[in-house]
Amino acid sequence: MSCARSIVLVVISLAFSFSAPAASPANQAVAKTLLSAATTSTNAYARLAYMCDTFGPRFSGSTNLEAAIDWVMTEMKRDGFSNVHGEPVTIPRWVRGRESLELIAPHTRSMTMLGLGGSIATPKEGITARIFVVKSFEDLATNKAKAAGRIVVFNVPYEDYHKTVAVRTRGAIEASRAGAVASLVRSITPVSLQTPHTGNMSYEDGVPKIPHAAITIEDAELLQRLQDRGESPVLLLQMEATTISNGLSRNIIADIPGSEKPNEIVLVSGHIDSWDVGQGAQDDGGGCIAAWESARLILKSGLKPRRTIRVVFWTNEENGLGGAKAYAAAHAASLDKHVAAIESDSGIFKPTGFGLTGSEKAMTVLKSYAPLLEPLSATQMEFGCRGADVLQLLSGGVPAMHLEVDRDRYFWYHHTSADTVDKVSPKDLNDCTATLAIMVWSLANSKEPLPR
Repeated sequence: MSCARSIVLVVISLAFSFSAPAASPANQAVAKTLLSAATTSTNAYARLAYMCDTFGPRFSGSTNLEAAIDWVMTEMKRDGFSNVHGEPVTIPRWVRGRESLELIAPHTRSMTMLGLGGSIATPKEGITARIFVVKSFEDLATNKAKAAGRIVVFNVPYEDYHKTVAVRTRGAIEASRAGAVASLVRSITPVSLQTPHTGNMSYEDGVPKIPHAAITIEDAELLQRLQDRGESPVLLLQMEATTISNGLSRNIIADIPGSEKPNEIVLVSGHIDSWDVGQGAQDDGGGCIAAWESARLILKSGLKPRRTIRVVFWTNEENGLGGAKAYAAAHAASLDKHVAAIESDSGIFKPTGFGLTGSEKAMTVLKSYAPLLEPLSATQMEFGCRGADVLQLLSGGVPAMHLEVDRDRYFWYHHTSADTVDKVSPKDLNDCTATLAIMVWSLANSKEPLPR
């Protein structure tokens, strides 16, 4: 055989190794089977509704969360998954308690608010003080003298979640440095119907801790207008928030053992915990159910993946990432055998594809699977994973992926009392399930593991 012909055959062989899995009739048939199974089922939505309606919000440290975990593991065993168990996770415990916000002057009325996770309480009698509204950290620094002894209100319009959220996480630190007695943030959302959004916040050593809460867009704008007219609004803030000693919770693990390479793992996941308001349907009950259902459909279809498919429900994503960190530590010795870790935590909306933090070679493989997802219009493969939990596995070299969806409405409900089951479309949930199932099967059954 000539050298030139050998090179041509090698190139054809390499091309086939990337394109054939998606192009082969066998893979197309499996994708069609999984798509049909997912999009004609009512199981995913029924389970999501049952979990949310029965257990409600599933905040770390709550009995709601632990009861939900018990139910999920019972159902997973009933489904026929193997190795179903909980793995211990140490979690922080913050308790909201009673809270309220009153406008005292120039007139009186109640204002809707939510304390931010990790905040300290006010004194029992509350904090009554004039306000000072600012539009940025820079605005606060420039007018530091005006903030002393006031309740600082950050009226920062939503630009992008990852840009704007710094006001929530660092607001109490910056306000305290300026001498404020408490701080309030305009909720991190583009849309509000008098719905405040909670979330995690932080303190800094050496900076006095002050109470920190979120208010609605409507009230932030009201306070801004009053200040701009030269008035001096007075608020009464009362919060019973407290942090108690750490507790124990669990990650949930369930496997479909691989038929040829059981030690190699394709992980698909969501986080079972939520904030303590609403039902945690979009964040992240729906993501958990889609991950679970994607694997259940593979199991139910009688398919035998080469590699093990592992479903993981992380705990404590919302206020600590304790579950993902615990998994990374407990499974450190086997992370080199984790072929990929996928997370669904962007809400349940129309799926559009996947994000990847991994190699160029891995991206080439993902793009080869895109034709299988064309019926769902979920073919976009882009660099950059937003899955906070699976990103904790990068230290072990695991390619991290997230299910990408049309997130235009996600931050309408995120961390609010409005995050309820009715906000989830059964069709979108089924489409997300199908997209995950096809990708998980492709990764678990490919001849070679996803390149690192």
